[in-house]
Amino acid sequence: MDTEPITIRVEAEAARAFRSASPQERQKLELLLSLRLLEATKSTKSLSKVMREISQKAQKRGLTPEILKSLLDEA
Repeated sequence: MDTEPITIRVEAEAARAFRSASPQERQKLELLLSLRLLEATKSTKSLSKVMREISQKAQKRGLTPEILKSLLDEA
């Protein structure tokens, strides 16, 4: 399998977990992420439906409009 490095923004906690993982764990995480990215990009769902689902999941996890604005202001 050909691989290529990319840079993505993730939550700080996710970045810390990845950095502290062993090389074997990192390899597994990279494969899992690669598979999820391929799955997400090959989805037959409309972009608006995918965005609604992401929004609903974020809200269930406690993301509020205020928190989102704060995060966006930091970027």
